[in-house]
Parts: sequence; structure tokens; C-alpha cells
Amino acid sequence: MSLAQALVLFDIDGTLLRRAGEDHKNALIEGIRRVTGVETSFKGISTAGMLDCDLIRAMLEAAGHTGAGAGAGEREEILHECQSFYCANCDVDLRSALCPGVPGVLEELRGRGAVMGLVTGNLSRIGWRKMELAGIRDYFAVGGFAEDGATRSEVARVARERAAAQGLIEAERRTCLIGDHPNDIRAARANGFLAVAVATGVIGREELAAAAPDVLVTTLEQLRAEQIL
Repeated sequence: MSLAQALVLFDIDGTLLRRAGEDHKNALIEGIRRVTGVETSFKGISTAGMLDCDLIRAMLEAAGHTGAGAGAGEREEILHECQSFYCANCDVDLRSALCPGVPGVLEELRGRGAVMGLVTGNLSRIGWRKMELAGIRDYFAVGGFAEDGATRSEVARVARERAAAQGLIEAERRTCLIGDHPNDIRAARANGFLAVAVATGVIGREELAAAAPDVLVTTLEQLRAEQIL
């Protein structure tokens, strides 16, 4: 296999970064407030493995907002405002939030010629901004984001299709998805990708093992290119 034609896709929160979510949460709350006037919170809402669009809908429903963003126009306006607020107000250096082993594995994969991308529940501008603030934006050529699909499996498919459309990979070459949640493993399986799980998020190693990934590591420090390329 030509390593230059392998695609390695990474989840963001819990996989590349951890403890980088407070500004992100505030952006969703503020975006909803700007458009609907509704005060929302994350109380009682699990964020792990979720898409931002689903979180916004759950927050609105919990606040009793009738329709919960059902109208396409309102939904798009909320997504726009959430992203604009994050990009304008989050300038914290996220390099200290990088999960163990991230710089090393990214550098190893780039040295081996792999194309790298993102598959994340983050909205696109938020996801890319996080990568900039963490100092790793230049490693990633493509991405699939919350607004790209109704499920993480659809988001992963979009990321793969974008890489192919841009001529970064050939149709039959291996794609690997690395994430910290069973939803990432399921998304990989649904698309025929190699599923790699890393236990740096909120999900424990035993629960990840139960979802049967192809590769399971405690941190990315343990992952080697030979395991996925």
C-alpha cells in the first residue's frame, strides 16, 4: 500500500484535545441566546460523542423552546452565531490542552506520508479554530463536521468523500478513524474504516473495548504508524 494514499481521521475533543470545552459550551449558549433570546445550559445534557447540532436541539428542548430550532432558517442562524462568537472570543492558547502523544503521532504520520483529517461533532469553524489555537492546524487537510450530517457516521463519510474529491487519496486506499468514544468506533465500522480507540476522553478503556475497535490504546503515545497504515 502506498502510505501517501492512506487517510487518517481524528476526532477532536477527548482525542486530540481535552479540557478545552468551556469556551465551546459558552459559544453554543450565546449563539442560541442571540437568535432565540432563550437562556439555555448544559445541565443534565451529556456532551460526550455528540454533534453540536444535537446539543443545540437538546438545550432548546430542555429550556422549553417550542420547535427547538426546527425551522431551517433559525437553525442556520444559530449555527452561524455560535461559530462567530467562538472565533471572536476564544483566543486562549490550547497547546497545553493537547492529549498525551498527539504531537508525536501527528509528526510520525506526516513523516510516513499519511493524509490527515478531522471527524468531529464540532461545528466547522469552531473545530478549525481549536486546531489553530492548539498549534496543529497545518497537519489536517480535510474535515467532516457537525453541520455535515445527522450522525457521526455521515460526518465521517463526508470527510472521506472530501479527501477523495480533492485528489488526496485513491478510492480503494485505507481510511482510519481515531476517536475516544464508542460513537467513533461505530462511525468507522459503518464506513468500512479501521477503528482506533484511545482512552483519553470520558469513556473508560473497558467500555471502549466492549465496542470492539480494531486498535485500542490508553493514550496516543502508544500508537504506532505501523498499526494503522
